[in-house]
Amino acid sequence: MHKRGWLVALTLLVITAAHAPAASAVDTGAERYRKPVKQIGSARVAVGTATFPLYVSADWSKPLPDITRAVLVLHGVLRNADDYFRSALDAQAAAGETGKATLMIAPQFLTQADVDAFNLPENMLRWTITGWEGGDPALAPGPVSSFEVLDAILAKLGDRTLFPNLKQVVVFGHSGGGQVVQRYAIAANGDQVLTREGIGVRYVVANPSSYAYFSKDRPEPTIAASCHGYNRWKFGMDDRPPYLAAPTPAALEQAYVARRVIYLLGTLDTNPNHPALDKSCMAEAEGPYRYARGHAYVAVMKARDNGTPNHSEWDVPGVGHEGGKMLTPPCGLAAVFDIPGCAAAR
Repeated sequence: MHKRGWLVALTLLVITAAHAPAASAVDTGAERYRKPVKQIGSARVAVGTATFPLYVSADWSKPLPDITRAVLVLHGVLRNADDYFRSALDAQAAAGETGKATLMIAPQFLTQADVDAFNLPENMLRWTITGWEGGDPALAPGPVSSFEVLDAILAKLGDRTLFPNLKQVVVFGHSGGGQVVQRYAIAANGDQVLTREGIGVRYVVANPSSYAYFSKDRPEPTIAASCHGYNRWKFGMDDRPPYLAAPTPAALEQAYVARRVIYLLGTLDTNPNHPALDKSCMAEAEGPYRYARGHAYVAVMKARDNGTPNHSEWDVPGVGHEGGKMLTPPCGLAAVFDIPGCAAAR
């Protein structure tokens, strides 16, 4: 190519880069998130006429009278429920006698690429790469919210013919799964089945990239001011998906504040350039990195009219963005299994 041709090409490249949209969490190493998963959970739960895969530590098709606690462990954006299930089993073992009476469950939210790669049935639920994180309707086989999947799992756990002695359900999510849990704790309908049966429900939100705010105020107001749509769901209360469109934001906040929520934050999850960190302006308006975003959100919620009497904020010292390491240290075991030893819980 002549020198002039190189200059023209370089100029076009610079112009294209200057006008390219800012990268979001899934644009950074995007192919990594679009690749099919390596494994599909072997268990199934029915959600209406659709089917959803998951991992379960015992056969829950028959009565489990020895189970007193059930723990849902939700994966991140890679949808690697197999890895999270192994971490869940490690935590179960670390919990000793309490773990032996616990059913561990790892749901798996799939994409079309996963369904195609494993030639799964047409009634298998699948979402966009991140749509499941905020309760969006599935792409197929019907518009089923990812929150309806959690409702179905909780409904099964509330069946006293299967779980006659169940006393506690913990919904734990890390990273993208933490986003699901935080939003589901706002929107949940399924926990009503459990509370009617006298079963306690707790939500553990670990290191998510972002949170759903109830007001239009943000920790980084300058970024919010220049960010169109920063208050849209899943970051705020505008344009909520059908699952939670009917209640007012005030009603949703009232329900959220009443629920037991633990924010579990790794003190080393402070990389503002982490490859899986949401770098959209909507998320950046909440703070520079996950640890800061978590503490900022808790501070905002505490300062609101209702406060957060049922919410706790626990740091996990020395842990970065590592799901397994959020489950097994003292504060992880305290949040999930009520094992003593977490200094922050005192």
